[in-house]
Amino acid sequence: MRKPSLLLRVLLAPSAPEPDMNDDAVSAGAAGAPSWPDVARWRKAERERLIAARLAIPAEARNALSVRIGERLDGIVGDVRGRVISLYWPFRGEPDLRPWMAGVVERGGTPALPVVVAKAQPLLFRAYRPGDTLEKGVWNIPVPAEGPPVVPDIVIAPLVCVDPLNYRLGYGGGFFDRTLASLAQKPLVIGVGYAMQRVATIHPQPHDIPMDQVVTVEDGPVSGA
Repeated sequence: MRKPSLLLRVLLAPSAPEPDMNDDAVSAGAAGAPSWPDVARWRKAERERLIAARLAIPAEARNALSVRIGERLDGIVGDVRGRVISLYWPFRGEPDLRPWMAGVVERGGTPALPVVVAKAQPLLFRAYRPGDTLEKGVWNIPVPAEGPPVVPDIVIAPLVCVDPLNYRLGYGGGFFDRTLASLAQKPLVIGVGYAMQRVATIHPQPHDIPMDQVVTVEDGPVSGA
């Protein structure tokens, strides 16, 4: 799993054809596992393809899907009183959970947003309430301008794609997994996205950390654990 991570984003390139998971797009190494250079090339192509597909969803449809994701999160998260819940500022067609974030505040919870401190370093989290001062972070994504770090009880992360084992493909910066590995106590980690972002495998590597829950929605029944 990666972020806002979570926040280091890749620039869109022209959409690539979907790689065939049964062909030689990812070749096996000496021990039968895919070689890292092939996995890296496959991941880059999948990011480009799926981000383009996500952006192609009309804004009105994305908003409706975001509402349904929020409804599903209510059932998973339950009572938010006294809990710190890390979310994200939507970017490049990600589900917009800002209305759900406002509901967390109304119900006594504390939303937080991730902040990139430096390349190859874990994220830190700052509490955020709608109306708080924001500043431009990596790729001009808004982040809280001030405030001490907080430790999230729950991390809700957007995904580029996810596999049946809940391994998440993000934007390639490694922030997501690095941050989870650095926390003294692992939070509940929930990935959110659209049903078309589910793939057969992301070819997980030793550093990848699976999510605890995944919520994806489409125009029809909700899918995801």
